Amino acid sequence: MMNLDNVVTDRRNVLRGAIAAAVLIPLGGSLMSCATGGPTGGGAAGTVSAKNPFGMADNSTIDSVIFDGGYGVDYVEYAAKILEKNHDGSTAKVASSTQIGTELQPRFVGGNPPDLIDNSGAQSIGFNTILDQLEDLQDVIDADNLEGDKIADTLYGGVLKPGTFDGKLAAINYVLTVYGVWYSSSLFEENGWTPPTTWAEALELGAKAKAAGKYLFVWGKEAATYYQTLAIESAIKEGGDEVRLALENLEEGCWSLPAVQSVFEAMHEVVASGYMKPGGSGTQFTAAQAQWSNDQEALLYPSGSWIENEMKDNTAEGFAMKGFPAMVVSESAAMPVEALHSTAGEPFIVPSQGKNVAGGKELLRTMLSKDAATNFAKTKLAPTIVKGLVPADGFGSTALVSQTDMLDAAGENIFTWGFVDLYGTNADQLVVWNTFLDGKSDVATLTSSLQAITDKVREDDSINKIEIK
Repeated sequence: MMNLDNVVTDRRNVLRGAIAAAVLIPLGGSLMSCATGGPTGGGAAGTVSAKNPFGMADNSTIDSVIFDGGYGVDYVEYAAKILEKNHDGSTAKVASSTQIGTELQPRFVGGNPPDLIDNSGAQSIGFNTILDQLEDLQDVIDADNLEGDKIADTLYGGVLKPGTFDGKLAAINYVLTVYGVWYSSSLFEENGWTPPTTWAEALELGAKAKAAGKYLFVWGKEAATYYQTLAIESAIKEGGDEVRLALENLEEGCWSLPAVQSVFEAMHEVVASGYMKPGGSGTQFTAAQAQWSNDQEALLYPSGSWIENEMKDNTAEGFAMKGFPAMVVSESAAMPVEALHSTAGEPFIVPSQGKNVAGGKELLRTMLSKDAATNFAKTKLAPTIVKGLVPADGFGSTALVSQTDMLDAAGENIFTWGFVDLYGTNADQLVVWNTFLDGKSDVATLTSSLQAITDKVREDDSINKIEIK
């Protein structure tokens, strides 16, 4: 998976435009409005008012389960305390999980899901399987925040589209995420290295890293598909919208498109040249990331912008983390090297069968208010979808400043996709990518394995498909 207050006006306006462009590619459909003004969902009804727009009952309990990943769960705990202060006698429970699908799918089946869920992580629940069990969250967007401003007016443009399926706002993605390749700018300056813009330059850098006793890349078993993300980014930049739409719509042979194959070939050369640190398939992902951020055994790591916060306790002093967009393959790429993958992430959902649906929405409303959103940006060094909250110095974060620089440089050349989360294929793809990065499969095997996963979803008539245009 990104906000600005004390930024100079011209820089802020440029960034606003860039961020708005970042999420203009929808996962399908347009927003569907729904009426507000009455209590929603399960549980006892409370009095509807400006301070209680969903009619949350007095002295009620809210059950939330939050993915415990790069951002932790304390930002939701912060909002929960605000809610409890505003609703005396009520309790907002915040439970953490790294296995959202495994732990919560049985609760959906049993009819007792939590009131608010951060449906994120490798084990997230495919939206196509639970879409009809989720609240339309347009009433949250139409409500006022705690400061009295309509939430819809406080958000960056387009940030609701990644959570909109068939016209239903089923999820509000809380964090504006910039994806890129991250590195230590101090290490690069010390050695006179330059971040690569092409895969050929990356291979040249790999040779320099090897000569210095380092690797180009490192990976961990739970995050092997970070390299799939990098591959898709590069392939879309190389081949354009044709590649994105083929993957999004699960087309036959989509993984065999020339642009995709050219990236796979480059990645295979990285592995075959010994530029990928061995053993990642047997290494816990944060331990592998520490090999990059703390031990500096590798130069580059592909990730979303949560990486700085995730590794804040395991990053070498003076690391000065920065990022750059995915490399292109050729000079004739369809998109410029500055083109960037960015989207709103961390999808929060409110199940319709929750015991306190109004409470789930109230906690989400609290999170979208200025106090809670500013706290997130300052403590996680990443912007939320609430605009106007990140200062020009990025709260002292080089990584956060580099995010704004990447967005500025990309302009309107910002893209995203959603088919992996939509159909819940990440778990199967992890196996394929761990094998490939381990050097135990070739490009042909990688391609056929990924295509088999895609074909299985496409040919399964029990799976609801959403056409992306």
